[in-house]
Amino acid sequence: MDKDIRDLNQYIAYLRDIKKFSSHTIKAYSIDIRQFLAFLSGNRLALNRGSIRDFLAHAYGQSRSKTTVARKIYAVRSFYGYLVKTGAMEHNPFEGIRTPKLDRKIPRILTEGEMQEFLDALPEETLLQLRNKAIFEFLYATGLRISELTGLRADDIRFADRLVRVLGKGKKERIVPFHDQAAAVMDRYLRRRRAEFPQVQDRVFVNFRGGPLTPRSVERILRQVYLGLTRSQKHVHPHLFRHSFATHLLQRGANLRVIQELLGHSSLATTEKYTTLDLSDLLQTYKKFHPRNRA
Repeated sequence: MDKDIRDLNQYIAYLRDIKKFSSHTIKAYSIDIRQFLAFLSGNRLALNRGSIRDFLAHAYGQSRSKTTVARKIYAVRSFYGYLVKTGAMEHNPFEGIRTPKLDRKIPRILTEGEMQEFLDALPEETLLQLRNKAIFEFLYATGLRISELTGLRADDIRFADRLVRVLGKGKKERIVPFHDQAAAVMDRYLRRRRAEFPQVQDRVFVNFRGGPLTPRSVERILRQVYLGLTRSQKHVHPHLFRHSFATHLLQRGANLRVIQELLGHSSLATTEKYTTLDLSDLLQTYKKFHPRNRA
């Protein structure tokens, strides 16, 4: 067991220092792998296909979730794959272990009409109202994750080119375009924010004290603002803008691979390999298909 823990610690360091995985992903992997090792040790089981099946049956019995079991398989398989790669093991015992077939969930979205109605109704009289309008226009314009949005720095945005540099999952950089409407709102917001909070130089979105805005704050703001402006009873959350962004582009005929590139979908859960697209492809498709691009 001591050797297993040493191997695991080395693997975690590899994920953190070489692969640059997020702390959230590393924590999830570590928990899943530790559970598997503890299951073998606690039941005095040798590592073989029989004990692997016993563990998966145990995991499913506890969670009743095929998604959870699939994640555990991927985490432990990756761990042993690392040990094979480093020469610590000859073969990966999880090779050939199939993940359970998952039920595909269709993400909830706002329709184009609902999105247009909401964005057009947003006031911009005060700084905070203007900030909120800039947040939601930019989320829908770019499809950013909420953590990517709140982490934006002023020098990430190139207004002249209508491009934003995004640091996504695993600290992977990508370039995403945005349309003129979003640029105009963002420009008005930044001018006013700089006037009222001249001490804030880098962070784009700030709270009423001038401090950095958190993802949790954006979730709360969205619920308050959306319920106040619409008659809809939909449960709204910031990721809804990302889903809507992708779905609306796809519905209008945008190439799926371009949308995947815009969203930065290169996570470990993604099985499809995306073709490499140059920036001109992204810009051309974006300008042609985004619902609020009026150029």
